[in-house]
Amino acid sequence: MTSRHVGSLVPRETALAGRDGSAGGGYRGYESGIPPLDPLDRSTPIGAAAAAAVEALAAERRQPFPRPTRRRIISVANQKGGVGKTTTTVNLAAALASNGVRVLVIDLDPQGNASTALGIDHHSGVPSIYDVLLGNRPLDEVVVASGEAPALYCAPATIDLAGAEIELVSLVARENRLRRAIASMQREVDYVFIDCPPSLGLLTVNALVAARELLIPIQCEYYALEGVGMLLRNVELVQAHLNQELRLSTILLTMYDSRTRLADQVVQEVKEHFGERVLGTTIPRNVRLAEAPSYGQSALTYDPTSRGSLSYLAAARELAERGWEPNGAAR
Repeated sequence: MTSRHVGSLVPRETALAGRDGSAGGGYRGYESGIPPLDPLDRSTPIGAAAAAAVEALAAERRQPFPRPTRRRIISVANQKGGVGKTTTTVNLAAALASNGVRVLVIDLDPQGNASTALGIDHHSGVPSIYDVLLGNRPLDEVVVASGEAPALYCAPATIDLAGAEIELVSLVARENRLRRAIASMQREVDYVFIDCPPSLGLLTVNALVAARELLIPIQCEYYALEGVGMLLRNVELVQAHLNQELRLSTILLTMYDSRTRLADQVVQEVKEHFGERVLGTTIPRNVRLAEAPSYGQSALTYDPTSRGSLSYLAAARELAERGWEPNGAAR
């Protein structure tokens, strides 16, 4: 339909009248009577993209994220698969490292998805976290710099890690292998993120024993809390017998879809249960988050103005600013 046809649907005296009803004002020359689009109106695709770009540029001009007074070691775990553990680990790490913080990602999942997303080679035979757990190499020897940010490093996982569960069983102090490796690391980093496999085996136990904090991603979908109860019971056992410093410090809500009532119900339920440990930022469903790993990149590098990237950037700032333990969170 042409603009002349559109204009014919509106009485000429209305089209030529100003917003306040005065004659001759018009809508900035639009005889159709239709106001121009606000480029930052989020209700339109163009407006949403423009607003995201403005926010991304504004974020780059902010002050660097605060660095912690002590190294923060954070295990990202949830025994339920597909909740965004690796996506969360990679993008929080990339966001922090891009804003003045030194970060190490330890890929403890045999699938090696975090290594892939950070552009790190992890084929069989590459020095990896498997060698560290079995005592064949110190952690410093397997850490590789990622091209995502100047201060971002990764200890990659290879398929060899799949057999580590069995091989660790017969070793002395099998639950403390990762903790000792991190303690003896010479590289100076502010954050250590440990990407756990979707299970509660010896690899996850090593991560919980090594960490001071636990971050649980919970998707905004049906059965969101399924499996979290069992994970928390394991955390209590680790606290009682192996690592008294471990705290559940952070809950991050992922895969939020504002179009569904269920998503809002899950958000409300999780916040009621976990209180201030839930980050105020929620991570939306976003196709860029799914596409980025296939290019060996985090979403923040792949598309820094996407909703997913901006959400992880906001979540990382919130994580950094709230400190190690938000408002004295309980065990």
